Amino acid sequence: MKTDLTDTTASKVNKALVQGRRAIGTPAVGMVLTLVIVTDEENAYDALKAANDASREHPSRTLVVVKRVSRSPRDRTTSRLDAEVRVGVDAGTGETVVLRLYGEVVDHADSVVLPLLLPDAPVVVWWPVNAPLDPAKDPLGALAQRRVTDTYAAEQPVRELAARADAYTPGDTDLSWTRITPWRSMLAAALDQVTCEVDAVEVEGEEFNPSCELLAMWLADRLDVPVKRSLSSGPGLTAVRMRTSTGPITLDRADGTLATLSIQGQPDRAVALKRRETAELMAEELRRLDPDDTYASALRYGVERLNASAAPETPAPAWPQPLVPALALAPARKATPAEDPNRVTPAKMPPVKKAAP
Repeated sequence: MKTDLTDTTASKVNKALVQGRRAIGTPAVGMVLTLVIVTDEENAYDALKAANDASREHPSRTLVVVKRVSRSPRDRTTSRLDAEVRVGVDAGTGETVVLRLYGEVVDHADSVVLPLLLPDAPVVVWWPVNAPLDPAKDPLGALAQRRVTDTYAAEQPVRELAARADAYTPGDTDLSWTRITPWRSMLAAALDQVTCEVDAVEVEGEEFNPSCELLAMWLADRLDVPVKRSLSSGPGLTAVRMRTSTGPITLDRADGTLATLSIQGQPDRAVALKRRETAELMAEELRRLDPDDTYASALRYGVERLNASAAPETPAPAWPQPLVPALALAPARKATPAEDPNRVTPAKMPPVKKAAP
């Protein structure tokens, strides 16, 4: 059931929610939290679809806040709130309200969202894109016990990690961290199978993927060893190699679906490490609403410290230079006298001694 409200208020939206529940025969509220999604019109559909899929595990009231950009100066001074209320089949297992804000009310979204929060239920705020640098100080983020961002959607993801570390507040988390949960579980299980000392680690993955940096920082923080970050063509994380006192341990995933775990002295094993959808990531994040101390410790380790710790232990390998046919077939140009580094100029020639008479 859908109800469209134009130029409305928060109290009218609440009344529409009650009427919608009564119309479908479920007047009771059986939701466990309020999920606030702050996004733009372009990404609203994908974010709402992921939230609806996650609501099958966590029934929630989903409030989608879409801040519309006003084109003319007069529109910027005119406040308006349009709402779309969905209950029943159209809202998954909970309730959904899409709020479109115009004009000055864009800067006061918290005043619109506050009356619509479920009483005595935790609040989670999720920014799929364009997250604030300090989520806890954002007006909407201040209402939540849990604040979810995604540095993978940032223009400069690795630099965004540094900003997240500086502004970290208990309750902050990131979907780039959630993406590496299966990797962390598998690596921890691999180390539990052998008694060894880890000397060095290499994390391989595509460029501009903050999950690779987060996994490397987690390993460096927990193992206290140099961790090298190397690049590959992806997709996502492709391999983790650990050098230990009993032999190498490798977790290699070349295709983004199936990985191979190799431990010295044991047969190779195939493990499922499929790249997960956003709905699965959100469902995992909503399972726990307490601060993630492990994420905080890995984030505060820092990308700069990661690079500094790996530099002395992992010198750049001398890779063979690729063959370029055009240059290989071209004849070598003879250096001119001015370009010849071995040429001795007259100023540098030693004085000639005359033979004694």
